Amino acid sequence: MLRVGLTGGLGSGKSTAAKLFAALGAHVLQSDAIGRELMEPGRPIYQGMVAHFGPEVVLADGHLDRAALARIAFTEGRVEELNAIAHPVVIAHQVALTEKIFQREPHAVVMVESALIFETNYGTADGLRWQSRFDRIIVVTAPEEAKIARFVARSAAGRRLGDAERSELEAEARRRISQQISDEQKSALSDYVLTNSGALTELEWQVDQLWPILQSAA
Repeated sequence: MLRVGLTGGLGSGKSTAAKLFAALGAHVLQSDAIGRELMEPGRPIYQGMVAHFGPEVVLADGHLDRAALARIAFTEGRVEELNAIAHPVVIAHQVALTEKIFQREPHAVVMVESALIFETNYGTADGLRWQSRFDRIIVVTAPEEAKIARFVARSAAGRRLGDAERSELEAEARRRISQQISDEQKSALSDYVLTNSGALTELEWQVDQLWPILQSAA
């Protein structure tokens, strides 16, 4: 078995790399998807958010107001308050899912895709931090302007943006990037570095070269 952490800053292309690894046979767990699931009404993160921030973060339909939470985190500078609620629950869920996969497939490669593997100050209830949760770490890097452009394109979702909205999204991207550690720091802490600064075929080639190494380690 092999537990792999796949990380990278905003707009680095880690989700694209995750899809490429999944196509080759990796079991990919997406932290964002797990977080969204656990934010549903009645789930642990939902209960923690409402208890901490109050009813103003709940929409009329009973779901969490993700836009309000993003504003609290990135505009009001309270991101650590959200992380303290969400990260321990998400990480514990990742560990549990990983163990279930290994019980079925002892030689599996399980890959956790997360933007904040190094940045989080939290672990599981028994204190497991990233050094203990993963056997290998992969970081996907990209130039900052490419990251910002990808964030803007993803946020636009095919819409034509005006100059004011584009500038606002670019500023938002820079705010978020500033709250993550640099690619250089991530690279120094990682076992493998994938560079995503050009064509998709270049990233595909790097993933194809790395996959047999991960399989062998598993």
